[in-house]
Amino acid sequence: MPPSPSSRPDRAGPPVRDRGDACPGALRLHSAADGSLARIRLPAGDLTSHQADALADAAERLGDGHLSLTSRGNVELRGLPDDCGGPLADLLADAGLLPSVRHERIRNILASPLAGLDRHTPSDVRLWARSLDALLCASEPATALSGRFLFVLDDGRGDVAGLGGDVTLLAESVRPAAAATASAPGAASGQGALLRVGDDRTALRIAADDVPRAALTAAETFLAAAAASGSGAWRVRELPAARPLTAQDVHGALRAAGISAEYASAPGPRPAAPYADPTVPGPVEGPDGRRALVVLAPLGRLTVAQWRLLAEVAAADGSGALRLTPWRGIVLPGLPAAAAARRLSDLAAAGLVTDPASPWRGVTACTGLPGCAKSLTDVRSDAAAALAEGLTVPADGPGLPGGPPVHWSGCARRCGHPHGAWVDVLATSDGYRTTAVRPNTLAPPPVSRETSRPGTVSRETPPRDPVSRTTAEPAPVPRETASPSGTPHPSSTPHSTTPRPQ
Repeated sequence: MPPSPSSRPDRAGPPVRDRGDACPGALRLHSAADGSLARIRLPAGDLTSHQADALADAAERLGDGHLSLTSRGNVELRGLPDDCGGPLADLLADAGLLPSVRHERIRNILASPLAGLDRHTPSDVRLWARSLDALLCASEPATALSGRFLFVLDDGRGDVAGLGGDVTLLAESVRPAAAATASAPGAASGQGALLRVGDDRTALRIAADDVPRAALTAAETFLAAAAASGSGAWRVRELPAARPLTAQDVHGALRAAGISAEYASAPGPRPAAPYADPTVPGPVEGPDGRRALVVLAPLGRLTVAQWRLLAEVAAADGSGALRLTPWRGIVLPGLPAAAAARRLSDLAAAGLVTDPASPWRGVTACTGLPGCAKSLTDVRSDAAAALAEGLTVPADGPGLPGGPPVHWSGCARRCGHPHGAWVDVLATSDGYRTTAVRPNTLAPPPVSRETSRPGTVSRETPPRDPVSRTTAEPAPVPRETASPSGTPHPSSTPHSTTPRPQ
């Protein structure tokens, strides 16, 4: 089990939200420099091959011919005409991607992408995710949730537990007999899950059958707390420090809803079982002798041709399903061993990242120019040029397999940047500035009010032309860099640090 989240972060004060959030959706389009943008929520990142084909059709007929993967396992379509709302909605609805018009922006559910797929897998929590999505879409109070509110369901390996969920559920160990009979939605884990809200260290133990309903109840309890505080908070971490949402509050709400819960001690270190790492591209051996293929999209961007190839592999050789990951990757489950190697080669030839040693692994970027008018430069091109030229950092530094991820940003908003420890490559008027960001200490400004204060170790590039590829190389930032105070940063589950969730 992953380590428990750290305590509530220090803040100067929570924001007061006097309006609804403007987070884009499938029906609420965002106006960008390159046209309108639609964000399609995919709970647990799940897609059928048929639904994937529908998204390819949308990108090809209405958009710019590309699909972008987000840090929440969703899909964005860009370059849409202003008048495409009706045709896009019809296309998505026909594919089953709009089960509820009123709830489409709040279906923010992350789940462990390899749950149920690898040989040493914990329980398949993805059944909980499907059940929770159905409950969300049937809940009238849930329509008041922000498009940024996030549910996280971790299968016990600790891969998504630290991604800043407002409601986080961590599956407990499975009893083999119970796992063999788990089939109904909500019965994914033989021993249930630990539920946490925001950064509260206290957990509540929930029985397997009650997990989805408990998650929804916790979210509705947050809405009541936000209304009572008068803050209009969009997320749990935005509630006033004097009136936070705690496990005790949720415990009372669960009891009122007829859901049993008991307080639980903080979990210990994550399990020693050799679980597969969903951030590493390549084949994953399953318990049934089949393989799952994990591939990454360079900088989170796919052409329609690449996307259609993924859908075709899923339909022809896999289980007919795709799973998108919060690391801008795709998992294709259910391939026979003989087909897996051949298909992995096909995907590599199409330009997808299939090699764990690839320099593209762990490197992300915001949209940049020309898509975002706030950006100072075309960060995607600069990042790609740096990688093509072999510009990197020492072997113990960021940007290489095993090191912290590197994120290139075109402006100080740093949209879509990673969680926890990461390397900030920020475009400024004097070139790129590279900074190491670590959890629980001071972050590079501006800092999202919903986060802890990550620490920084800045390496600024010498003043050059405003933004040029000659300044695109991330400066070396040793991973063992101490905090400004000289005290090593405590080890903890990282908090969400995304200023504008994608």
